[in-house]
Amino acid sequence: MNENGEPERYRAPALDKGLDILEVLATSESGMSQAEIAKALGRSPNEIYRMLDRLVRRDYVLRTAEDRYTLTLKLFELAHSTPPLRRLAVQAMPVMREFALLTEQSCHLVVYDRGAVVIAQVDSPGYWSVAIRVGARVGLVDTGSGHVLLAFAPAEERRLMLTEHDIAVPQDFETRLAEIRDRGYERMRSLQIPGVTNLSCPILGPAGSVIAVLTCPFTQRLDKPDAPDEPATLKHLRSACAEISRRPGIEHRDDAAGRSSQPSRRKSLAETSP
Repeated sequence: MNENGEPERYRAPALDKGLDILEVLATSESGMSQAEIAKALGRSPNEIYRMLDRLVRRDYVLRTAEDRYTLTLKLFELAHSTPPLRRLAVQAMPVMREFALLTEQSCHLVVYDRGAVVIAQVDSPGYWSVAIRVGARVGLVDTGSGHVLLAFAPAEERRLMLTEHDIAVPQDFETRLAEIRDRGYERMRSLQIPGVTNLSCPILGPAGSVIAVLTCPFTQRLDKPDAPDEPATLKHLRSACAEISRRPGIEHRDDAAGRSSQPSRRKSLAETSP
């Protein structure tokens, strides 16, 4: 039986064992010993020795001098070498850097992949910055990025996104998402960091579907009174998203299949002022 209680037609125990090791190591910040890994998986150390050795030899896992095991960046590199993500990041980074220079704010790019995931990030040009690390997963209902991903997703896809993570939806949430769609962006007080206002705008594919969200965790610069204020920063952010959306090679897998979820919104979002 799989995790959904359905019978499994084909089994690959060795592969399952290797994936189990990778998944348990992903939850550890300081690495784990062979005995700790075995205990976490409900196996004996001898059962996982060969698989650990192969993962080390293939550079998925690092064995430290203290005989502890940690994940390397190989999985991260593989995930970001897939053509759609690589194209999106390559096309977005120059625009994101220009935005950071113009506004003296940081920004990050978020896509949906079994959750909202940060795939690119640019610090503000100053000596301090509010930033979120690449690879981090952020909430769908408590962040600006999540709100925009949900707001611009088709209704059925939005329902599946929320159901997949068993998320409790706040009251009047659909009304809020409709308002985000109408104005073309989200502006919300950060629910994680005081003094931060999340400004989030969609990046749209050729058929009008949302493929990513660009978010600026805006902070008022007390040390630079001449830095762009929030309305000016939002204007730059929307221009940046429109520029990325227009760039060649920006497409979503559903766009490539010919789905047009919101064909009329791309132009209006790019041209409407805040």
